Amino acid sequence: MLYGNDVCVPISRLPDLVEQCKKEFKELGIYSPIVGHVGDGNFHATIIMRGLHEVAETSKVVGSIIERAQAMDGTCTGEHGVGMTKKKYLRKELGDGTLQLMKTIKDAVDPLGIMNPGKLCE
Repeated sequence: MLYGNDVCVPISRLPDLVEQCKKEFKELGIYSPIVGHVGDGNFHATIIMRGLHEVAETSKVVGSIIERAQAMDGTCTGEHGVGMTKKKYLRKELGDGTLQLMKTIKDAVDPLGIMNPGKLCE
């Protein structure tokens, strides 16, 4: 089973993020190839799980990657967007004002709420 995750940090912080994540993966016995776009700070980790029993631990690891990226003045979204997993991290990253603006734009474009229902941060 694979779990993909991406975040983005300033290019100058990418080596730090890779080093810290590799250390955490090794300590936890997680196999996760890391790839990225060195020129723009995107970081992709594909965590390979041996079964459903590893979902909870994988979720914690993904959370730590996201929090680490945000602490480095990066973003939880990377290039693949927010989705359902990362929306809980948006409020800390963007603040209430930005989230309200996003909701206002979404409501104007999609007043019936039929496009990507449930994807906007609560």
